[in-house]
Amino acid sequence: MSDATLRAEAQIPTASASKYLQQLCKHFQHKLPATFDAQAGQITFPLGQTRLAADDQTLTIRLEAASDEDMERLKDVVGRHLARFAFREELKVEWREPSAV
Repeated sequence: MSDATLRAEAQIPTASASKYLQQLCKHFQHKLPATFDAQAGQITFPLGQTRLAADDQTLTIRLEAASDEDMERLKDVVGRHLARFAFREELKVEWREPSAV
C-alpha cells in the first residue's frame, strides 16, 4: 500500500452489526477473496480493500482504493449491498476520511 492510497470510513449504528458483516462477506466470497468471523472481516475487490468490524452497537467499514473513481465505486457497491441486507432498518452510512493514526 502506497502513501497515495485513499481511505474512507463509515461508522454505522446498528444492533445487527455482526449479522451484516457476515452477510456482506459471505455474499462477496463467492466471487472475491473474503475472510471473516463474527467481529471482523475483509473483502478484496479489484477496486480496493474493504475491512469491516462489528461490536454490539456499530458496524465500522473502512475502504482503501488507489483512485477517486475506484473509491466512489467501492462506496457505491458496499453501500448498496449493505442497504439490501439491512432492508428492515434505515442505516445511516456517512463516509468520511479516517483520522490519521
